[in-house]
Amino acid sequence: MNKIRIGFGYDIHKLVKGRKLILGGVEIKHTKGLLGHSDADVLCHAIADSLLGAANLGDIGKHFPNTNKKWKDCSSLVILKQVSILLKINKSKIINIDSTLVLEKPKISNYTLQMQKNIAKSLSIKINSISIKATTNEKLGDIGKGKGASAYSVATITSQK
Repeated sequence: MNKIRIGFGYDIHKLVKGRKLILGGVEIKHTKGLLGHSDADVLCHAIADSLLGAANLGDIGKHFPNTNKKWKDCSSLVILKQVSILLKINKSKIINIDSTLVLEKPKISNYTLQMQKNIAKSLSIKINSISIKATTNEKLGDIGKGKGASAYSVATITSQK
């Protein structure tokens, strides 16, 4: 019998000069990029955590530790592809992903369709199974001051386990 399971994911990274800004696998022109071991794509990381959580498979740090050189500067789309393989092994299938990016600048509405396409391809799912929204922090806190970006994600899956 298939069970419906829900997972939640969150990620945050600092914005710094000298790094590319990658969100949803899309390089976005900006004066700063996200600092991290991989490409620091907060959107993909939050989605990965929500999927792993829904399948009760731990978190991104367990499967892709920042102590492993294999994941240094790795595209987070590769991480999502690996998560999709783990889900398949676990007899789980993605139903829906709903995500929200939180950052002051730059505006990303022109990039969300490409983000959806990239993520859908990495997870081998249809583009209409992914929702990506964006908001600001209304200039409150470190994200509001442009010092970082975060993302939230909720994933719904079916599981035969």
